[in-house]
Amino acid sequence: MSEVRTRVTVPLKFADGYTTTAEVVTFTGLTDGREHLALALGDVANADVPLVRPHSECLTGDVLGSQRCDCGPQLREAVERIATVGGYLLYLRQEGRGIGLYAKLDAYALQDDGLDTYEANRALGRDDDERDYTAAAQMLTALGVGPVDLLTNNPDKPAQLRALGVDVRDVVPTGVHASAANVRYLAAKVAHTAHTITLPLAV
Repeated sequence: MSEVRTRVTVPLKFADGYTTTAEVVTFTGLTDGREHLALALGDVANADVPLVRPHSECLTGDVLGSQRCDCGPQLREAVERIATVGGYLLYLRQEGRGIGLYAKLDAYALQDDGLDTYEANRALGRDDDERDYTAAAQMLTALGVGPVDLLTNNPDKPAQLRALGVDVRDVVPTGVHASAANVRYLAAKVAHTAHTITLPLAV
């Protein structure tokens, strides 16, 4: 059985100057044994239905500011939007859609040779997306969360969470963070896995 392990208050400050405070929650008993985190943001206690973003770890985007993906801007956007209404950011240790950091960088090298992000995964003998959201569902249960609104463009996230018993009331799309460096990556998400992303005509 998954349970809350610790809660600690952490003040946050992003590169653009935005600040907020998160209660960072750790867990025991998660099915995959990884060190996933939940960040409680805003007035969670009084949120009618908390806004929840399952965000997969991306060292290159979240930490280094890589423009090959939209992960860093999505993380920044999600923190502010959740803090405004109350909810949780689930920071999931699933680098590279579950294939790991080194394999993700190997896939980048193949993308430089012309493959898209999904074709590169397959060339490495991996699936398009190897993420499993069982731990995310366990975290929400441990937190005592009932119905949620899910902040995501990825239809697989609500589908998996609903199958795991999470009451997903609504799916709220994130913004589109397109640039010349990531527009092909975003287009592949739309084509291969039906992400709800409306790409600009020109970047």
